[in-house]
Amino acid sequence: MTLHLIKLCVGCEAIDDLREWVAERALVSVAAGLQPQSSHVTRMVPKRAEELLDGGSLYWIIKGQVAARQVLLNIKTFTGGDGISRCELILGPEVIETSPVPRRPFQGWRYLEPDAAPRDLGASGANLEAMPDELKRELSELGLL
Repeated sequence: MTLHLIKLCVGCEAIDDLREWVAERALVSVAAGLQPQSSHVTRMVPKRAEELLDGGSLYWIIKGQVAARQVLLNIKTFTGGDGISRCELILGPEVIETSPVPRRPFQGWRYLEPDAAPRDLGASGANLEAMPDELKRELSELGLL
């Protein structure tokens, strides 16, 4: 059964910031002879990794709303130079915009069940990606998106 993660996208003001960061990481991967991908390092290791890698995604919260997701490709654990174990989430190179859904801030990451995950904006058939983020937030708060 597929399972997702959800996490705050600290430092991003808009989806374009996330896309730029992901593109930079993908270029670094390609330069190293790897597939284009990005990664995110976190302290805690998901115990339900098998479910996450069965088609799961990492959903990003930007400015108080779930706004985008990236497909989870792999989960690697390692020990840093400081002796602390960490987890590297290997993510696909595509940032998929989702319907904006309000979400309160929290530390770390949380599991997200598939039925609670916002749908992709492209799934609606409308070209909403060109719409300004602020307008999407307002329409979502009104229940129109």
